[in-house]
Amino acid sequence: MTDGTRSVAHIIIVGNEKGGAGKSTVSMHTATALARMGHKVGALDLDLRQKSFGRYLENRAAFCARNDLELPTPIYRDLPAVEQADLSEGENIFDRRLSLAVASLENECDFLVIDCPGSHTRLSQVAHSLADTLVTPLNDSYIDFDLLARTDPETNKILGPSVYSEMVWNARQLRAQAGLKPIDWIVLRNRLGAQQMHNKKKVGQALDDLSKRIGFRVAPGFSERVIFRELFPRGLTLLDLRDVGVKGQMNISNVAARQELRDLLKELRLPAVDVDF
Repeated sequence: MTDGTRSVAHIIIVGNEKGGAGKSTVSMHTATALARMGHKVGALDLDLRQKSFGRYLENRAAFCARNDLELPTPIYRDLPAVEQADLSEGENIFDRRLSLAVASLENECDFLVIDCPGSHTRLSQVAHSLADTLVTPLNDSYIDFDLLARTDPETNKILGPSVYSEMVWNARQLRAQAGLKPIDWIVLRNRLGAQQMHNKKKVGQALDDLSKRIGFRVAPGFSERVIFRELFPRGLTLLDLRDVGVKGQMNISNVAARQELRDLLKELRLPAVDVDF
């Protein structure tokens, strides 16, 4: 970390296999919060088509340039291009591109935040095996829960792990074979509604039951708030509002969102991180 006790970056993977769960919002706020706390942070976006995390950081650079500002910002890199002729026999081109990108950042950063696409891809699969910490944002519904486990529609009993959980299991096996530390897996219940509806309680109970079976921690994520949609075009986060003088920065919703971010960073339990905002 910044005290010199670690030689390579702690890798934080943000992923699940469904779009619209707030992965890029979580990635951006986690990465910039760590940068604000004095850590050197690298950033990669593995969604080569949409690049929401990458676009968020591009918007931040443009906003800072327009307003002559210097805001704490992660070091963002695109995946390098690789020629087919440069690959070893049987080597996957995406494996090489990801390996080169990680290698370009891991020795100069304390943390590396990698945002995965909302679909199953080779890049996402390999990235999960690199995770020291895995953050899976999940909307509070059975549609999202189905990515983690199959349930009986009549009894809500968990029948077994589903596609995403199986991918995480495989990643854990690969890490164990390589003698690496186990993945610390956190499932974020994102976008909780203000009302405690019966369905949400059932999803919450199902998550608690499943967490004990397949080994993850459950944490509250971000509520759905207008502020997140307003921040993206300028590349800003909740922690930037005071610096840029955004009107209405201290309204009750923004204060609550900032508290959610603080709670999230604490719940990640990252090495040598003292959440001080």
